[in-house]
Amino acid sequence: MLRRILAVFEPFVLMLLATVAIASILPPVGAAATGFGWAADAGIVLLFFLHGAKLSREAIVDGLRNVRLHAAVFATTFILFPLLGLGITALPPFASLLDPLLASGVLFLTLLPSTVQSSIAFTSIARGNVAAAVCSASFSNLAGIVVTPLLVTLLMKGAGHAHVSLAQVEGIVLQLLAPFVIGHLSRPWTGAWIARRKTLVTTVDRGSILLVVYTAFGAAVADGLWHRVSGTDLAVLLAICGVLLAIVLAATWFAARALHLPRADAIVLLFCGSKKSLASGVPIAGVLFPAVQVGMVILPVMLFHQIQLIACAVIARRLGASEPSPRT
Repeated sequence: MLRRILAVFEPFVLMLLATVAIASILPPVGAAATGFGWAADAGIVLLFFLHGAKLSREAIVDGLRNVRLHAAVFATTFILFPLLGLGITALPPFASLLDPLLASGVLFLTLLPSTVQSSIAFTSIARGNVAAAVCSASFSNLAGIVVTPLLVTLLMKGAGHAHVSLAQVEGIVLQLLAPFVIGHLSRPWTGAWIARRKTLVTTVDRGSILLVVYTAFGAAVADGLWHRVSGTDLAVLLAICGVLLAIVLAATWFAARALHLPRADAIVLLFCGSKKSLASGVPIAGVLFPAVQVGMVILPVMLFHQIQLIACAVIARRLGASEPSPRT
């Protein structure tokens, strides 16, 4: 079991931890902070351009077919999760223990779309419906570009945390939506080239996240992040993330039974419905929140990301071992 858990900590996880450590010791200041901020913005634009170029028309068409499954994933991601986030952050013990920005981060975490790569990978390991997982995860990320900022406006403003201004809407359109659309429209010319260069795409994907994390944490450290976040805060955040994931995993599995979904589709709902995307969350937070707040806001997202990887890796292997014939 220990070996399986340690196997989840791939180089990218270690790189994230190293980036946080470097930002804590050597945060960018002055002109360096401005330069890293511009580079992070450029990385976000390139990241979403590549996401758009990777999404095939076939995935869009296929996503319109299995309506019941995709609707269940969407409802879990953008209805159940936000309701749980509102409930958890309103509980007196957590409200009194957590810094308001960390509480905002927990709520923000619940408003994010599902992951793509890990949802598909775990569905494959568990011998689920991989094609449906591709559609659900891709649609979740596409919807998240619009739905997540809307939920931030509706729920976080009401909770006294944040609101989306006109300038932020501009940032969402210019940094997220427009590059995604342009990337998708460029598929006839760029799709095959990008498909042949998976290493380049992965490098840009992860590199842009690391750049945003370094910039965000550096700004937060300069603003006194580690003077505001204590060991108790981290313990409370870990407990919240663990409980939140456990509730959603149980809810999606029982919902699949209630909907009489085939086992392969139930696995898709389990993994696509329970995930939250670090790859989307970090750039979106960078657009929606002031630079000095982003580090604290994305801290819950980073913790949840590691917990979901560990838990889902174990679950996927057990489900895969219990099902002899895969479905793709």
